[in-house]
Amino acid sequence: MGENPASSELIHISNAILLISILFTKIDKMSILSRKTLKRNEYFFVYMLHTSSIKKEPLHYHAIFWLVYFLFNFVRWGSYFGDYSYSFQSNLVEFAIHILISYFNLYYLLPRLVPRHLKKYLVFLLLSVLAVSLLRIIFTYEFVTTDIWKESGKAPVSPFDLNYIMAVYTGELYVVGLTTAIKLTIDWIRTQRANQELEKQNLETELAYLKFQVQPHFFFNTLNNLYSLTLDKSDQAPETVMRLSELMHYVIYEAKSVSVPLIKEIEHIQHYIDLERLRYGEKLDVNLHVEGCIEGKMLPPLLLIPFVENSFKHGARRSDNTLPIDIHLLIKEDHLYFSIANKTNSVQSQTGNLKENQSGIGVENTQRRLKLLFPNNNYSLSINNQDHTYMINLNFPVHENNMSYH
Repeated sequence: MGENPASSELIHISNAILLISILFTKIDKMSILSRKTLKRNEYFFVYMLHTSSIKKEPLHYHAIFWLVYFLFNFVRWGSYFGDYSYSFQSNLVEFAIHILISYFNLYYLLPRLVPRHLKKYLVFLLLSVLAVSLLRIIFTYEFVTTDIWKESGKAPVSPFDLNYIMAVYTGELYVVGLTTAIKLTIDWIRTQRANQELEKQNLETELAYLKFQVQPHFFFNTLNNLYSLTLDKSDQAPETVMRLSELMHYVIYEAKSVSVPLIKEIEHIQHYIDLERLRYGEKLDVNLHVEGCIEGKMLPPLLLIPFVENSFKHGARRSDNTLPIDIHLLIKEDHLYFSIANKTNSVQSQTGNLKENQSGIGVENTQRRLKLLFPNNNYSLSINNQDHTYMINLNFPVHENNMSYH
């Protein structure tokens, strides 16, 4: 038996509705993702403050640092005193104290008290350094030598001589300051890298969100027209479904890439025009002119179609009831020059209308996307509305298919 034409058309319609539902689901997910990404921004630096200090670096980095520091002090003071045995023993005691106070400061005091309790942090730090300084003096006197503070050049002094305590205290503060400076520098570098990565993710999320903010009303109107054509058993119904499927396939699947071939983008524009031509018939007067070599040229997807949609939505008809739209694309020296013009009923700017259109990407969102795609401002966009003609001129660099925008 032959296939029922009405049944076949209903199947095509259901497939088109399915494609549109997939697209709207994608848009909704992108919106949620964008909000989550921006929300994550609010807590980013607070997170880094409380986690970077307790993040475990590879232990061999710590071991290398303390070993190099120990050898430097061992050679330095051994050469100074002419007694490497004394230098080795005293540094063993001192470095045990250095490591204790350094890690107590870096991994306990700093993450818990800074920056909210800065005064409390300073008090605890100074008292802690004093405590370990006294501990170092006792250990040196008991386990290394009673002839302490040789570097002073004075006669043997009491372990608790005020000047000696101040010298040891200052030395421990120096070690704490050095290790704190190193740790904060490392954390700052990590924060900068993480922030750059987060900004990159935000950029990609916003670009994807803006890219998929197509105009749902267009697809709903097309489905309504398709429904009417089906009821009338019009011969245009199958072609309408085919054009709509081509549009949706490009938006959902091919436009996911960072860049697409210019030929594909032009084909997408042509499919859109063909679909509108089914609706307007002979009343539509569209001139699409392409100049230059478009082979191998790549550009961001769905960057031109919002301007085309805008012309169909806001364009005015001539006295003979025709809708004129002129589209021109020129490739010259790795730049794409795009212009589109349509008639208007008044000198009122269409940009204002677009801002009120919440379902479409609009000129404002397209401008935002251009700024994100071309941060060096190597593009140009001008919008003019004069003498009842609304014209958009846009030029930006295009690249070969072996290059990328990001």
